[in-house]
Amino acid sequence: MSKKKSKKAAADLADASTAPKLAKRRLNKRSTIKSGRTIGERRERLETASERLAAHKKNKHRQNLRVIITVIGFIIVGAAGVFFLVNFFKQREVNEIETTPTVVVKNYNPTIEIVDESSTGGITTRMSEYIGQAESDFRDLGYTPLKAVIPAGSIREVDFYLDGHNGFIKTTIDRGTGVSIEDADRMLRYLAGIDVHEFTYIDVRIDGKAYWK
Repeated sequence: MSKKKSKKAAADLADASTAPKLAKRRLNKRSTIKSGRTIGERRERLETASERLAAHKKNKHRQNLRVIITVIGFIIVGAAGVFFLVNFFKQREVNEIETTPTVVVKNYNPTIEIVDESSTGGITTRMSEYIGQAESDFRDLGYTPLKAVIPAGSIREVDFYLDGHNGFIKTTIDRGTGVSIEDADRMLRYLAGIDVHEFTYIDVRIDGKAYWK
């Protein structure tokens, strides 16, 4: 080889060593594909995170809406229950008022003759009311009282004379007129059942007992 050619070859080698090295086509291809794939994956990850955030917000909104609807439902049910209870108690009070019997306080004023033989200086209000109530009880049982006598020596006994009977009925203001008149009625029916139509008196002053003479 000539000296001229040797110098040229040496110069070519020096230029080659100082020139920038080119990457291999295969490596460059891989690098490009890898970079493109990384960008795409990152974009997908960003889109997925955004969708997840939107879905989370949507679910939270739905949960809040369900809670609000549930609370409103409980409020409506509670209000309806309170309204029902108030109306129930009001209606019960109305029914109790309507069904409660009206107590009529009667003033029993006697219409029959009253003979005071006790000489006590007048008939007391209690005695007058007792005679009036006993008169009413006799009439309710179908009897016609004629007069009431307060016998001498007694301020608590009242004797009743009835139409159609020759004797009288001894009573006392210490017993209620209802039970006394019922006892007298049973005794009168008993005497009629044994064919006794005349008697001097029937005594119903003792509770649970009756006497006749």
